[in-house]
Amino acid sequence: MQYSFRLAELLGHIPDPRKRPGTVKSIVEYTGLDRHQVSALLKNEVKYIPLKALSRLCDYLVEHGYATADQLPGALFAVESENFWELLARRQRIEICCGIRRFEDDGDGPHGAWLVASDSLLIGELLNGISSLGGTSKMNDSQPIPHPELLQQSLVWSPSEKDQSEVFRRSAEVYDAFNQFSSDRGLIGLGSVKSNPVVEHIMATTFDCEAFKDQSTAATGTERSCPLMLRYRDDDLQPESCMAGTRLSQSEFPTAPGIMYETEDGTWEACRWNEKTEDAAMVFYIHREALGRLEMVVGGFSGRATRMLARTLASRAEDFWPPVYSGHGVQVGAFVVQFSFTAPRQKQHDILLTEPPSNVKITPLHHDVLARRLET
Repeated sequence: MQYSFRLAELLGHIPDPRKRPGTVKSIVEYTGLDRHQVSALLKNEVKYIPLKALSRLCDYLVEHGYATADQLPGALFAVESENFWELLARRQRIEICCGIRRFEDDGDGPHGAWLVASDSLLIGELLNGISSLGGTSKMNDSQPIPHPELLQQSLVWSPSEKDQSEVFRRSAEVYDAFNQFSSDRGLIGLGSVKSNPVVEHIMATTFDCEAFKDQSTAATGTERSCPLMLRYRDDDLQPESCMAGTRLSQSEFPTAPGIMYETEDGTWEACRWNEKTEDAAMVFYIHREALGRLEMVVGGFSGRATRMLARTLASRAEDFWPPVYSGHGVQVGAFVVQFSFTAPRQKQHDILLTEPPSNVKITPLHHDVLARRLET
């Protein structure tokens, strides 16, 4: 069993001096600890902490109203997850965000809005996995089963050809509201940037780039902020995005639709989409341990891939663990999934049965691909 140090979470500390100035200085002056040690504690990067230092930190938290004496030092520690479903189940609060579409004659109201059936199937598998630890909770009678205190769903408008300002406004509203909570929480953006603009916020924040800003002007693919790119189909609605487009860089023009990813040597590979034989999906998460904050993206390139991903999570969630990257107070998992089909495509009335892929290949991004972007 491993523990993380949650000083930053108790303080509501955001590692941005523009948003939380003076936190380190205040702790240093009160406790007498070294500035670098305090910074490491806020990032959950220390391997041990002397009892005297722990006592001074507890005094600081009580004195400044962040915790009561009876809550400490226990409130400073949290048990870390040991598998994919536990990563979600240990959060106090889980929010699943879905993109919804509306009919052209719906006006401004959500009354005729609809949720895609594939997304609904994926939501069901996520809820089942979180509540039952992927079906393994019955095997663990010796310890209490972790579960969120609150599960909620939020809705955002999917990108459309008109009224983009409302799409941006609503997605920013949901993402900002999630960031306001100081308790241990998780946000799951369900879908891709084609259907859910909150996914764009998660990826842009992770890789420190501007949301809804195309990056095809990069000199090479390695200079893109995000190591994943959704290559649109030519007939797709193509919202501007930091992680999607039809051009990888100024000189690279991939032609095959699908989900592209950077490899260890800087080249880019693709999990391709083809109407008959191939499809692609992705699972991405960043866990800021010290802040008690988890953000996750799960979705397919198409509705078919989203249904396939739901089945894959139900049977192979262990393949999305452990995280690809750990360091500087964060854990990051980044995986692309290639589905291959040999059977003829199902008839329309049988589509909800979900055609089984003949092969599922799960590829984790390389540690160095993420380190190049997260450690700059």
